[in-house]
Amino acid sequence: MTKLYFIRHGKTEWNQQGRYQGVHGDSPLLATSLKEIDALATYLAPIPFAHAYVSPLPRAQATAQRLVAALPKPVALTTDERLREFDLGQMEGMKFSEVEARWPAQQENFHRHPDRYDAALVGGESFPQVISRFKAAVHDYVTQFPQQNILVVSHGAALNAGVNGLLGLPLAHLKDKGGLSNTSTTILATADGEHYQLVQWNETGYLHKDHVDPTDTI
Repeated sequence: MTKLYFIRHGKTEWNQQGRYQGVHGDSPLLATSLKEIDALATYLAPIPFAHAYVSPLPRAQATAQRLVAALPKPVALTTDERLREFDLGQMEGMKFSEVEARWPAQQENFHRHPDRYDAALVGGESFPQVISRFKAAVHDYVTQFPQQNILVVSHGAALNAGVNGLLGLPLAHLKDKGGLSNTSTTILATADGEHYQLVQWNETGYLHKDHVDPTDTI
């Protein structure tokens, strides 16, 4: 059985501000995120990873590099462009409230009804496009490291779409399980690289948070 451990990057300044980052926007990790990545490393320490893959975007790179460095055994880290976040076009850099005021239906559909989301309206990337590149990447990982554990560090929206795409969910039901939080772990297992089962969704217990911050999850 191959297991894939999908990690959303640590929380950033723009996450805290409720601002869309997308593929062209980025902001530094919060100081508290560094401690949370260390807590994640402790949680993952017992697991032997064959390889780690990461999005090229700085916030994911910073997360993966700190995480891998904190693991007890060396793990090779490869950057894969296919793990990048959604290209959100004109929404990138805007606050959620600003997007809601300008494109209320667009924001609602992006977060809750992917089957109705019109990427062309903002000059961005569609859900099927993201799912296609994400699934191709994971297929390559599973082919190269069968029956082993693989670490993948990416982004909230891309992970949500990609993981649910691997599970075979239709677009209308991609968001049924809710969002993914910063520094969370989601695990899929596969015996053949074609059929996947969900082992764990959005695990964050190791962060020991006292309260739920809505800006943590997308």
